[in-house]
Amino acid sequence: MAKLFESLKIRDLEVRNRIFIAPMCQYSCENQDGVVNEWHLVHLGARAAGGAGLIIAEATGVVPEGRITPWCPGIWNFDQVAAWARVVEFIHSQGAKAAIQLAHAGRKGSTYREWSGKGSVPLEKGGWQTVSASPIAFEGYEAPRELSTSEVKDLVGDWATAAKHAVLAGFDAVEIHAAHGYLLHQFLSPISNHRTDEFGGSLENRARLLLEIVKAIRAEVGEALPIFIRFSATDYREDGWTVEETATVAKWCAEVGADMFDISSGGLITGVKIPSGPGYQVPLAEHVAGEVTQPVGTVGQITTGTQAEEILKQGKVDVILIARASLRDASWPLRAAHELGVEVDYWPNQYARGKFPN
Repeated sequence: MAKLFESLKIRDLEVRNRIFIAPMCQYSCENQDGVVNEWHLVHLGARAAGGAGLIIAEATGVVPEGRITPWCPGIWNFDQVAAWARVVEFIHSQGAKAAIQLAHAGRKGSTYREWSGKGSVPLEKGGWQTVSASPIAFEGYEAPRELSTSEVKDLVGDWATAAKHAVLAGFDAVEIHAAHGYLLHQFLSPISNHRTDEFGGSLENRARLLLEIVKAIRAEVGEALPIFIRFSATDYREDGWTVEETATVAKWCAEVGADMFDISSGGLITGVKIPSGPGYQVPLAEHVAGEVTQPVGTVGQITTGTQAEEILKQGKVDVILIARASLRDASWPLRAAHELGVEVDYWPNQYARGKFPN
């Protein structure tokens, strides 16, 4: 059996293979109410039918102003929970597991989706005043308001409530979004966090909000449900967040209840040189994996089953997250199984004729 198709157990969750679908924004809540719809059902459901082990639903706002765009989903009310439950039910019917990425966009919120405009959405068109660790704008966006100390502490409860709602919707795991320049990354990086209170300054202080969120979610969901964290391992700037700090904070997160780390990079600032190429983020994930005992996933220009298998065979990371390759091919896992000569028993009966193409 190829390593890619070995099962993986994290707490009480057993996943049928090591192929996770990374969270990918769809910007498709057309009523701007955070309620997912048929698009999300088909999008995520197709990838479950396509053989993935676990599907991570896109960045989902823990509060209304936590969304990236007005068209992004939320999980702060029960209408949203009910809509997500329908999606999760179908994912489960295909033998896959479902996770949800709980997020707050911070200073990168209230923006247009790519095909609707550019920059920040004004208040009169459904936008909102963004918030952040410090009142420093992301290039091209409106400046955020700095959160007060009490407001930062209130966010911990928002994340815990969102996790409670995720359990009600039937999700098997939750992922905390601390990457790509969104709010938790804004707190972690010294580039965007100039605070002088208990949430700024030292690494311990900059990581405090994330650690408090992990602890609160663990207390809310109990011991069975896995908690993942997505990190950007570097800002690609000398005065920014580093892979060494990522590994240190990951260890701290593990001590208070986190179970897996999903390692990406960048997103906090523009104008930096990112050494993009096939598997370019794998070394970052491998560095973190060398410092923690929990499973680590890698993502970024992993496009073939052979490439994914070779990464896993190095024995340093445990999970392959597929993103854009999955947008091109919803059945990427089944294609990878065929490519690697692996027989899997979860081909949908309706698709069995495509199992061995001529």
